[in-house]
Amino acid sequence: MTGILSIAPVLPEHRYTQAEITEPLVNSFGSDEKTAAVIRRIHGATGVEHRSLVMPIDDYPGIEDFTRANQLFREYGLPLVVAATQQALDDAGVRPAEVDYLFFTTVTGVGAPSLDVELAQALGFRSDIKRVPSFGLGCVAGAAGIARVHDFLRGDPGAIAVLVSLELCSLTIQWHDVSMANIVGTGLFGDGASALVFAGDDRPEKPFAVIRGTRSALYPDSNNAIGWNIGSYGLQLMLTPAVPELINRHLAGDVDVLLAAQGLHRDDVHEWLAHPGGPRILESFSEALDLAPGDLATSWEVLADMGNLSSSAVLHVLERHVKHPAGHVGVLFALGPGVSVEMVLLEWR
Repeated sequence: MTGILSIAPVLPEHRYTQAEITEPLVNSFGSDEKTAAVIRRIHGATGVEHRSLVMPIDDYPGIEDFTRANQLFREYGLPLVVAATQQALDDAGVRPAEVDYLFFTTVTGVGAPSLDVELAQALGFRSDIKRVPSFGLGCVAGAAGIARVHDFLRGDPGAIAVLVSLELCSLTIQWHDVSMANIVGTGLFGDGASALVFAGDDRPEKPFAVIRGTRSALYPDSNNAIGWNIGSYGLQLMLTPAVPELINRHLAGDVDVLLAAQGLHRDDVHEWLAHPGGPRILESFSEALDLAPGDLATSWEVLADMGNLSSSAVLHVLERHVKHPAGHVGVLFALGPGVSVEMVLLEWR
């Protein structure tokens, strides 16, 4: 089974309380009294207490177009992924030259070549490293990245892989958009990155957990439920109330299929590691799976501590669960545009 050797999450240096972000945004949007009240109410209901941003909050009005936003993504993103990846390699005791696969995911910046090229050069990865960059999976990509690494290493069990997630959600700010979706987004999403190191089954390294199984699900007639509307202004959030309904309709059945393939039931799961997508998303997860009030406590803590980091959020949840007894079983899961869901069955070693 594919082993997870290490995980290293990082946050940028500019940390704010939710109120310290809300008030400058109210002023920058030039909001009338009614709109300002809506922004404050929505931001106060997100469950977010703090967020970390790549720039001082007063610098964000200078983002006038997508060209500038994407330049800043590369400028601020590279140091974060270098720091996360170096820490993950150090914690795993793996040298850059030993890495065979480099998976990179983001949904908040674009580039060709993608940013993982600069990362590989900065850390001295081999020239024959196999790169697998992805864009468009959104919040599901942290779980999907783990699952895809597992797929690759099952076919190459002597290999080492690194998964890197970078999401600078704050740079997608849309100053012309006072829609409910954008107001929710400005109160919910934060910035951050994560890196994980994996070893195939034939490797001698000792993992803290192994991947027992995965499951993917793409829900029908849901492609307009969540994602980006991409245009001349860049990445404009698309968010509808349909997502909780999809969770309630489909999630439990897919989780049960994942567990049944390993001869397990929901009662056998010790830990539920859910993407902290927002209060309504976490409530829907709990309702659909009939979880106890404290079963998603870590996901709620991450949401409060840093907001929704898109693909990196569930990886920050995982980092808080590195130390568990051998045999401890957990399900890590996330959802994103599609609407798609990815689930990973973990066993701690």
